[in-house]
Order: sequence, then structure tokens, then C-alpha cells
Amino acid sequence: MKLSLRFVLPLLVVLFLVALSVTPLIDTLTFHWFTRDLDLRGKMIANAVHDSLVRKLTSSEQSKILPLLIKITLDDRLMAAGFCNGQGSLQYKTELFPKEIRCLDPKFELKPYNIRRLEDGNIHITKNPLMAEGRVLGHLFLIHDMSFIEKRSKETKWYVFMFFILLGIVISALTVIIAQWSWRGWIGAMRTLLTGEGIFRPSEMTSEEVKPLVKDLRTLIKELQVNQHIRDESLISWTPKVLKEILNKELSGDEVIIVSNREPYIHNRTKEGDVEVRHPASGLVTALEPVMKTCSGTWIAHGSGNADREFVDEKDRLKVPLEDPKYRLRRVWLTEEEEEGYYYGFSNEGLWPLCHIAHTRPVFRSQDWEQYVRVNKKFAEVVLSEARSKDPVILIQDYHFALLPKLIRDKLPDAIIITFWHIPWPNPEAFGICPWREEILEGLLGSTIVGFHIQFHCNNFIETVDRLLECRIDKEHSTISFLEKMTAVKAYPISIEWPPYWLNLCKPIQECSNKIRSLHGLSYRSVVGLGIERLDYTKGIIERFLAVEKLLDLHPEWIGKFSFIQIAAPSRSRIETYQHFQTEVRKVAERINEKFNVTQN
Repeated sequence: MKLSLRFVLPLLVVLFLVALSVTPLIDTLTFHWFTRDLDLRGKMIANAVHDSLVRKLTSSEQSKILPLLIKITLDDRLMAAGFCNGQGSLQYKTELFPKEIRCLDPKFELKPYNIRRLEDGNIHITKNPLMAEGRVLGHLFLIHDMSFIEKRSKETKWYVFMFFILLGIVISALTVIIAQWSWRGWIGAMRTLLTGEGIFRPSEMTSEEVKPLVKDLRTLIKELQVNQHIRDESLISWTPKVLKEILNKELSGDEVIIVSNREPYIHNRTKEGDVEVRHPASGLVTALEPVMKTCSGTWIAHGSGNADREFVDEKDRLKVPLEDPKYRLRRVWLTEEEEEGYYYGFSNEGLWPLCHIAHTRPVFRSQDWEQYVRVNKKFAEVVLSEARSKDPVILIQDYHFALLPKLIRDKLPDAIIITFWHIPWPNPEAFGICPWREEILEGLLGSTIVGFHIQFHCNNFIETVDRLLECRIDKEHSTISFLEKMTAVKAYPISIEWPPYWLNLCKPIQECSNKIRSLHGLSYRSVVGLGIERLDYTKGIIERFLAVEKLLDLHPEWIGKFSFIQIAAPSRSRIETYQHFQTEVRKVAERINEKFNVTQN
């Protein structure tokens, strides 16, 4: 009760002060309202008697003017009336007409009415012209008594003051009652909140009123933690040791699973019968393997090598790297039909050119889509079999597995699923030509985070989702809420491990340079350009050749002094588009060499 009174008493004081402060405002408003009312009444009376007075002034009935003025002053508020002729003389007036009022008073020239303070109180004066045939005959003065305004104002102030008093009493009573009802719950809730338990376990709070406060506190704590992480990351020198320490601290022992189409180690049997282990130099492998070496997780990938089956255990697992095992490689086997439709078909004849908006038209076949769905489901089953907990961290890589996040989310709702899309994301109009666009978007939105290389691709993805799906989007925080699940869309410019572990195995730069010149018969004084990539139409290989041709056309002095060597690893050669591209690359190279009389090796 004492605490309630501590609130109620200040409230009553505040209401009392408000009531006092409102009093001058009431006086002002009341005065203006009644003044305007008297002005309107004066004009109405003047208009009503205008014609009658004019007729009497312009005829022999002037003796009837004063009785008419006396008659219109029978109104309780109308105190007196008078007529001033054109020469400024008060010609007619009633008995109570104030002697202080003069016809030629200059104040009446400023406005049609005036307020004067007399000994008996205030009066309101209106000056109304009487017109006849376009000329002014004089002015009718109407004098109203304003004493009733003060009486009305006092009554109004009293009513308002009593209203605030009653309002304060009612509010105070309700406050005391409600406070007594809820005080015990508030005390218990605040105790729980102050101990920190209620912040992280709001379901245990006994007071519903406190839960919004708890929610805000949790959001604030989360934002502070994120900001602290950002500040800390800006000061970190990223090394394998630091990465391991941070992952162990942040993940707290959670398992990490990577899913990709390309495997980091491939076993191939050569024509001579030997088995060689190839470590792909792709950006995906070089970027992710340091993480796996640090986390000791599981990498799930398609077993594409012709000798891969010979080096796995009964559960299709293999510890890698072979020389110093750090993590497990789980190989997934695909039939030739599945690989043809899922990888070569839908992924690389459909999604690849679609997302790059290349000049190669995407090809979408229903049978390819069926294999794409089947393979995504197969990988989902493998992920579920490899997961040892309900909340693993799953890193899904690239456009081969657009359906996989949702398939995993349906079975592991507590998992942290991070999908990284390694290729561009097109604008909504371009992506809209895909027949299964909604299914792909719904699959990706099963992710906790969807990552792209740059913010522009994030914006394209958000706009595509906004165009094609019914969802709630927060563009400020770059999040998408779909089917009661929140997905963050973030830009993560990918990097690679540097220096790579194989750098120490390389020969000196000068030795490599001499060998290249020797193999191609090039002068040691000539300038050599070098390009190394997959043989793909998105790599700009032909454009690079044409740039060299343009250089030699504009600066012929470089002919014989500049050479360009392109190393292009064959890629997806089973796809007809890539076969045509390989042929076109060779034709352009041959044409340019012939043009400048260069012998092609």
C-alpha cells in the first residue's frame, strides 16, 4: 500500500497543477468564444433592422427611430443602441447608451467591433453602416453587456477543476487496486529477471507484463554480442591456430558437416593400373578444407573417382588427408543416370547459365529435374545418417543442392544450416524463366543463413523471393521470414588459405619461368602472359584472346615480343555446349596465331 501511495500522491499533485494551469486557458477560450458570438449577434440584429431604419431615415417617419432602437434593446444581453449620422453626431440613443462612446472614435475605424472597460464592467460594441442608394446614411451602434461572460467563465472553471479532481480520485483508486493485484507477480518476475534466469528462460516468468521487457533485453544482449564479435574479428589475425580456438569456443564441440558435389580427394586408376590421388585445386576445396582440418568434421561429397570405392570402409568413409588425417570424407555414390540428369543436366545446363546470365541459353528438362530432386534426397539421407546430434552445423555448398536445406530442416529443425551459393544470383526476371523456381527458393529458405559472394547477389536473391513467394522481408537486416522460419541473407567474400601448404613444394620462380620459355621456344627477353582456369564460357577465355589480338593490332611493335599462354583444364566435356565452346576456343587461337605468323604448339 505504501508503494501504491508513493505513486498515487504524485499523480494527484500533477493533476491539481494541471487543473490550475488550465484555468487561464479556459478564461481565454471562453472570452474568445463569447466575443465571436456577440459579434455575430450584433451583425444579425443590424441586418434585421437595416431596411426599416433606412426607410424611416429617408422619410417623414424619423420620430419612430428611437422607439425602434428601444424595442431592439429588450434583449437581455443588448444593453443599448444608438445612431450616428454621416456628420459624426449621435442623433439617436437609448437610455443606457454609454456617454464614453463617441461616433468619431478612431478605434472604430480599425475593426467593426470593439471592447471597452467601463466602471460597471466590459461592453462589446459593434458599428454597422446604414446604406441607401450607394451612400452611407450613418452607423448603427449596438452595445452588449459582457458581465455574463465572467459568470459563465467562473462556472466553467469550477466544472473543469472538479472534473480533474474526480479524475484523479478514480485513477488513484484503480491504480491502488491493480497494483495490489499484480504486485506479488511483478516482484517475483523482477527477482527472476535480475538474477538473469528470466532473460534466457522467459517461459518460466510468472508475469506476462514482464515478458516484453525480457524480449527487449534478450535482443539487446544479442546485438551487443554481435557487435562485440564484429569488433573482435576486425582485430584478429586469421591463422589456423586462431581459427581452431574460435571454432572450439563458439561451436562448443558441435559437429560440423560439409556437403558438396566435388570431393576434396579423388582416387583414379590410370591406364597403367596405378592409383593416383588427385586434390582438386578448385576454389571450393581450397577455401573449405582449412575449416575441416580445424573442426575435424565430416565432408559429404559425390565419389566421382573410378577407384574411390576401393579406399572407403564399409560405411563409405575415408579419413583425409591421407598423410595426416584431420577429418572424415563420406562418399555418396550416384548412378550414371543420376549423374547425367542432376549434374550435367539440371545443374550445369540449367542453373549454371541461368545464374551467370551467359549468352548460352539455359536448358530445362523434366527428367533432369527428377534426377536433381532424387539426388538431393539421397544426400539428405546421408546427412541424417552422419549427424550425431540434433543441432549440427551443416555447410551446404553451391547450386547442386538447392533443395537440400529444406529436406534437412524438416528432419533436424534445430540444426544450423548455412548454404553458400558460389555463383552469381540473377535478377528476378532472369530467374523467373526456371520452371521450378518456387521449389528452389523454398528449398534454400530452409537455411539458417544463405550466403553469396557480394551484396549485389544478396539483393537479387531477396528481390526474387519477394517477387515469387508470400513472405515477410526485412531489408534493413537482410532477413526473410517464410513459413514461420527466419533466414538471413548475407554477403561473405570467400577467401583461400594462404600460404597454401603445397607452396613450399614449388620450384623457384626463375626456374619455372625458364622452363616455360624453353618448352615453347620463347626468347628470354620476351614478355609472357599466362592464364589458368577451367575451360568454361564464363571465364572470359575467348575475350582474353581477342584482347591480345587488339593489343597487337594497335601496337605491332609487340609482335614477336609478347606471347600469351592459356592453360585450360577440360570441364563438363559431356555437355554439348562445352564441346562447342572448346572447338571455338581452338579456332580463335589458331586464327590469331596465323594472323601474326605464329606457330601454334
